[in-house]
Amino acid sequence: MATHEHHGHAGQTLNRTAFSATVHCLTGCAIGEILGLALGTALGWSNGATIVLSIALAFFFGYSLTLLPLVRAGLSLRQALPLAFASDTLSIATMELVDSLIVLVIPGAMDAGLADALFWGSLAGALLVAFWAAFPVNRWLIARGKGHAVVHAYH
Repeated sequence: MATHEHHGHAGQTLNRTAFSATVHCLTGCAIGEILGLALGTALGWSNGATIVLSIALAFFFGYSLTLLPLVRAGLSLRQALPLAFASDTLSIATMELVDSLIVLVIPGAMDAGLADALFWGSLAGALLVAFWAAFPVNRWLIARGKGHAVVHAYH
């Protein structure tokens, strides 16, 4: 009986850690995604250029949010970069793939202006779905000692 209870606690801890890692990922992705889509839309860029900018900024901010605590913990940027790449790449890639596809398939979302509810609603909805797509990825990685488990010791 004690083993079963311990296993249940471990599952809860794993879920909690994966949820936290996914929120962390969502934060960086959302900052980059919103900034990229807003800039691309405001500048009148094509859908393709706007999506590329959004994805690039999502990776930039996602990695940055991981790098800052690592550097504050005393690691050099050279030491911290591989850790950030190992912990975040698959999660950010999953989130960005899902998010970008959703925004692209919602009719009119990419043509909506910054003042349109469709622009912000489609982005919010896409990020919400992307969060739940990335959660099992993060859970799987953490359960195997990868993903955010790699940087957890430095927090």
